[in-house]
Amino acid sequence: GEDVETLFMATSTSYSYLSSSLVKEVARLGGSIKDLVPPVVHDEIFSQLRG
Repeated sequence: GEDVETLFMATSTSYSYLSSSLVKEVARLGGSIKDLVPPVVHDEIFSQLRG
């Protein structure tokens, strides 16, 4: 069979309240996510929202 590798990346407690759903919801409602995600993620989320 195939081997499966798992990678767990813990976050700083200062970001533990964040979830992808929360970030996408803030962006969808027109809020700023600039300080919550890296620029590449910011651009991708807004690209998807624009369709």
